[in-house]
Amino acid sequence: MSNLTIGFIGYGNMAQAIAQGLVDAGVVAGGHIVACAAHYDKLERTTATIGARPLHSATEVAVAADVVVVAIKPYQIESVLGPIAEELAKPDKIVVSIAAGWDLAKYRALFGDAAERMHIQCTIPNTPMAVGKGVLVTETDNTLTDAQTRTFEELFAPISLIERVDTAHMNIAMCIAGCAPAFTDMYLEALGDAGVKYGLQRATAYRLAAKMIEGVGALYMATETHPGAMKDAVCSPGGTTIRGVAQLEKDGFRGAVINAVDAIEA
Repeated sequence: MSNLTIGFIGYGNMAQAIAQGLVDAGVVAGGHIVACAAHYDKLERTTATIGARPLHSATEVAVAADVVVVAIKPYQIESVLGPIAEELAKPDKIVVSIAAGWDLAKYRALFGDAAERMHIQCTIPNTPMAVGKGVLVTETDNTLTDAQTRTFEELFAPISLIERVDTAHMNIAMCIAGCAPAFTDMYLEALGDAGVKYGLQRATAYRLAAKMIEGVGALYMATETHPGAMKDAVCSPGGTTIRGVAQLEKDGFRGAVINAVDAIEA
């Protein structure tokens, strides 16, 4: 990885999270990251935090980078990438798309012959990649060579779970991994509010709730125990936890979560 240059076309919150994670994990040095964005003055400030190099255009990024991360808004892809399609189609270039709703078929439809020569992997990341705890939903269909696939995995596995999903299920996987962090933030905040209600300092309540959420996820990943069984293990007969669980059921907790996903998928 030390010889690769990673380029970001677009450098918003998600791109910054990925770049931060890569640098903090020691995957690449900040000086081996380049980026462009619409507002160059802001880009200079955001890239400076990790020692990355700001560039003025998508063309400069495409020329400089071995791995090009497409991190612009979905509606911008045609206008921004169209003029640099031939550069992206060079045989030694890896293109990683993190644009929501874009899969390999869409790139092929847009770029035609150039897309057939591009080495593209479409993904959906989430912001915990910034601290090496992310998820990278990854389309099974791609045009990477075996060697490029290994490079892709060596690059992103240190900061994320790479979960390969067929094209038809990319959107629902995005909901669970990419949108649900916002739901979880709301849950964390609600637990913090409850702690404050009963006298805890807010910072203490947030730390307790955040570490609990992290721990529950880590326990599942380590054991793959069914979540219902994990819940049952902490619900003693007639105990305090089961009373809270019963109230959540009365309030439609699980139904509300499913409804939130339905609202996104609709």
